[in-house]
This record gives sequence, structure tokens and C-alpha cells, in this order.
Amino acid sequence: MRLSELKDAGRSPSLPLSITLADAAGSADLQLLSLLRVLPGQRYVGAGVWRGTPVLAKLLVGGSAARHFQRELQGVKLLAEQGLTTPKLLADGLKEGEGGWLLFEFLDGAESLADAWAAVENLPVLSDEQHLVLGEALTAVAQMHAKGLWQEDLHLDNLLRHGGKLYLIDGAGIKAETPGQQLSRPRVLENLGVFFAQLPKRLEPFIEELLVHYLLANAEHALPMEALQKQVDKVRNWRQKDYLEKAGRECSLFSVERTLSGLQAIRRSEVDAMQPVLAQADALIDQGHLYKTGGAASVARIEVNGRQLVLKRYNIKNTAHWFKRFWRPSRAWHSWIEGHRLEFLDIATPKPLAVLEQRVMGLRSRAYLVTEYVDGPDLTACFAPYVESGEAPEEQVDALVHVMQQLIRERISHGDFKGHNLFWDNGQWSLIDLDAMCQHATQLSFAPAYARGRARLLRNWPSGSALHQRVGRLLAKSIPPSSEIGVRRALGASKGAICTQALVEAGTIGLAGGLLGLGLALLGLWAVRQQPASYAELAHLDPVMLLTTFGLAILASVLAGLLPAWRACLGPRMRYVPTTRPVVSSRTIRCSHHAS
Repeated sequence: MRLSELKDAGRSPSLPLSITLADAAGSADLQLLSLLRVLPGQRYVGAGVWRGTPVLAKLLVGGSAARHFQRELQGVKLLAEQGLTTPKLLADGLKEGEGGWLLFEFLDGAESLADAWAAVENLPVLSDEQHLVLGEALTAVAQMHAKGLWQEDLHLDNLLRHGGKLYLIDGAGIKAETPGQQLSRPRVLENLGVFFAQLPKRLEPFIEELLVHYLLANAEHALPMEALQKQVDKVRNWRQKDYLEKAGRECSLFSVERTLSGLQAIRRSEVDAMQPVLAQADALIDQGHLYKTGGAASVARIEVNGRQLVLKRYNIKNTAHWFKRFWRPSRAWHSWIEGHRLEFLDIATPKPLAVLEQRVMGLRSRAYLVTEYVDGPDLTACFAPYVESGEAPEEQVDALVHVMQQLIRERISHGDFKGHNLFWDNGQWSLIDLDAMCQHATQLSFAPAYARGRARLLRNWPSGSALHQRVGRLLAKSIPPSSEIGVRRALGASKGAICTQALVEAGTIGLAGGLLGLGLALLGLWAVRQQPASYAELAHLDPVMLLTTFGLAILASVLAGLLPAWRACLGPRMRYVPTTRPVVSSRTIRCSHHAS
């Protein structure tokens, strides 16, 4: 097989493949035995054998092959020239009309730090095992920065453990500022922002602690925490947008098919398991354990190959209902996207596995959503024994406050935040029924939505019950004190009440100012009357002047308060931050090589 023919092989070419390549020693066949990464028509990465030697092969084809080959080759050479540990390049070549290829030594039994992290991710935050993985990664990054290099696509999959060493891979992402010299501080902050943005959001409060691993290996720069946090937020926002776009298109993570008869999206790793489920969705719902049937939706727990799943069908009730739904994304699709949003933001929810929209000539009809099954009681059932006493388990109450803080932080409203939509799973509350969920762009739209969600949650219990009072107090405390107006709006205060409050405060300030001014005026007139002058007796305050001056002071303050009152009524833009997150100051972090 010629290398150029690989671009037409699709995502899953038949293996093994024999591809003829040529180097300085002549032509030879590469036996490609397995594929590790595929970008159809552009890049194929896999394990094989070349002249009797196991190799990792990167095969580049298509119109951009030459450009990608040069980037990869340049990055590999930069790593090797600076003495950084990277797999040895055994052979390479580029032929016009065919493509490029690079063959590296094969690290048998190597483990990526991404796999190592996956094995410890569910342990307590910053356990010794997590520190070990992230410490290795940050030390390697620090050493790379000390040599004037950085990795554009910096993630844990590009760091490999093998033979007691940590290898840097993926030369295409390696860039240089001044090889052999320390990377500049702006570039360091930018690259560390990429690194920390890929980690679960629950680790964000501990960036400062994790950064010590980097500084022990490279303490050249003082790193301002505010600047680093800004970079993390910037990259994380971009990654979220990119990830949600990928959930709706064909890529390495998702298999997506769009036709006039339907839209189907499946996690790439679940394609073989989910296609039979979607093909017989109605039958599986009928055979499964029904939670809800008829109306707008039917929900059932199903079992497929010994695996428990939840299958939800969004029904079309009648013609009028169809006219409301056919022209816009289905609720199943909305739930699919919002499920991945929560997953990205490290907010617990059953993993969305597949979604199907049935269409007739492109017009939407019924839709289906498949998620993992959460085997746990819902919030209503968990708290039912404690309605009168209010003594619900501290772990569950704290977890409820935590999930509310997460939603506040991201300005997310659930849309139907009732007890039956929160399930207890592995020490946290998992959110379900996401078809009305919304991430708000501003505090103006989020605050009333949060107030409605909070009120809906509290309606699970009688208003006079001890549990209602306890949960209400805790949820009020979960709102950070960053803005009194934001807090009042989030707790349900109307715009008119906020405006009235601002005007009353302005009038009160004017009244206080008027009284203070009156006192000072009377004191000044008294002092004038004590002077041995002929005009001293004329120093008196006319009552009409007194009232006029007093009224003008109050009026001026009220008028001055009109604009702030209007802005308060609209609700300021405000970013909520979890109360557990350390306050970031303007200080910088620096550590010597001898720190302990």
C-alpha cells in the first residue's frame, strides 16, 4: 500500500497494513499493527514494525501533510537539542504527492499521565497519589520552560512514563522562544494556564499549592496569581466552547450523523454499544422499568448486556405540540449538550451516552436520550425522615450547598430544581432532567432564575418545617457576599424593591447631610454673633431659608441617587465565586530551588 492511499482509508482502516516507505537505506515496508489516534484523511498514529524494530509511526497525508511534517520534525529536534527526554526519532521522510512519515522508538509498556490521572482522579482532592501525578507533570513542564520551550497542546496525554523517566511527546505542539534560555514570564503564565485549565474545576482553589511543584524545578519567575487565574479562566472558557461544539459534530470524541431523516450523536467510545439501543429504543422502553410514561416524555431503566442505563423518549403529544417543536432543537439534544456542559464543569450528572432525533424531511419529531444509570435515592427520599427535626445528614446537606455554589459560580439555572431531579451518588448530588437548563451570560438574567430554582427546591418541604428553614438559611449563606444587591435579587427581591431601597438610602444620606449642614451653619452663626462688630446681631438663620436649604439637600441627594438606583434595579454584572475558594490577591508566588 502506498502512503498516499491512506488518506482514503477512513477512520478505521483494516489492520494490519503494509505501507512502503523509503529512507536513505532504501525502501522497506512498515507493518502497521494498531492505531492509537486517527484524524481521517490527515494523520494516522499507531504501533508497527520497521525493519524488524518496533516503532511508533506518525503518518501524515493529505494537502497539509508537508506543513504538519515540518512542524513535527522541528519540535522533535528542539526537544532533542535541549536535552529533554523524548522518544528517539529513528527514521523520517517526506515525499511530494505521497505524504510524510516519522518513526520513533516504541516505548513498550509506557503509561500516559492521563491514564495515571484517571486511576486516581476519584480519590480525595490532592491526595498523595494525585500530588504524585500532577507533580511529575509540572516538573516536566518547568524543565521545558527552563530550556526556552513550551507545548502549545499541553495536556497529560503528551507526557509518558517509561522506565522511571517522563517522556515529552507530540513535537508538533513544541514551540521555542529562545532555545536554551528561560521562557519569558508572559509565555510561562500562558502555558501554565493551558495546563491548569485542563484539570477538574474542583482543583482550581489549589492551583497555588500545586504550583509549588513547578517552582521547585524552575523558580526563575515570580508568578502573579491573578494573572495566572486570568489565563486559566480564558483557556477554560475556550475549551468549554470547543468541547460543546465537538459534541455536535464528527470528531475523535463523538460520532455524529446528520440526515434529513434524523440526527444521531454517540460518544466515540460507546458507538458499538449504543447503536443497537437507539435502533430498538421504543421496544427497550416498553420492556424496561418505567419511571414515567405518556405525556411529554417517557422514561425507563433498561438493561443492555448486563449494563443499567436510562432511556428517555421525548414524545410529540399532538399536531399542535409538533408545530411548537419541529423547528427548534429537541429537548433531548438540549439535554445532551447541557449534560456535557456539566461534565466539563465538574458538576455531577449521569454521563450522556447517545442522543437521537427522528426527522421527517428535516423536520424534527420524537427524540431519545441515553444516559448512565445512577443507583441512588433522590433528595426527597433522603430528606423525608428529617422534615420536622431538620437534622438531615451533614454530608448530604453540605453536598447540596456545594452543588448550589457550583451552579452559582457558573451562572447555571436548572429550570426544574426539585428534589426528584437530584440523586445521591458517590457522596454528591447528581443532577438529572436537564432539558430546561441554561447557562446565563449575565447576572441580570441569572439572579431571578436562581431565585425561582431556590424557591422550587424549598417547596419540597412545608414552609414551617425545620428542614425548610435550615435548608433556606444554608442556601442563603451559599451566596458569596460580593454584592448586597446581587444577593437580594438572587433571593427573590423584585426590581421595584431594589430601586426603592436605593432611593431610600440616597434620601437618608441627604437627610443626614442636611442635618449635619444645619448644625454646622448654626455653629458658624453663633460664632459670628460673638464678634464685637456692628453686624454681629444680624447673623441669624431665616426659617424659610432653613427649610429651603434643607429641602434642596434632600432633593439633590435623591436626584444623585436616581442613576445608581436604576442600575441597581437592572442588576449588575457579577461573577459568583465559591465561598470555599481562596481569595486571590495581587501577591506573587516565588520559591527557591532549596525550598522544602
